[in-house]
Amino acid sequence: MQQYFSAMSRYFDFSGRSRRAEYWLYALVVVVATIAAVLADVAIFEKAPGSGFLYGIIALVHLVPTIAVNVRRLHDIGKSGWWYLLIFIPLIGAILLIIWACRDSAPGDNRYGPNPKGYDSPAGAGTASDGGLRFTRSGASAMDFDVGGSSSD
Repeated sequence: MQQYFSAMSRYFDFSGRSRRAEYWLYALVVVVATIAAVLADVAIFEKAPGSGFLYGIIALVHLVPTIAVNVRRLHDIGKSGWWYLLIFIPLIGAILLIIWACRDSAPGDNRYGPNPKGYDSPAGAGTASDGGLRFTRSGASAMDFDVGGSSSD
């Protein structure tokens, strides 16, 4: 839910980058809320799915943040937000956008901002902020605890 609220708090923010976790967890919450609204509309108002009052509210509330999180996700893989207009090409546009949404972040900073993962590549994943935990290709790990003290080598 934190990822959903993070996306909603950036309601009109079309700049910067959004990681896959933020994008997909936001999408999951919106889909679940939409299904719940449609079922409630059918049960309460006896209307056809997609034409009810509650569905309309959910769709309206999530319209702008959905576009914004999609634009930021495109930024995260190094693409312009204008590529989101592909959504208007039936089927092909949606498939391409889903494929791009599944891609990993572009390594390092790009013209849209710093890497939201906080590091440039998997090799640089071990930092002082995470205790220096590093994983090697063999699967072994090493811990590097630097608490700011000086060493007398």
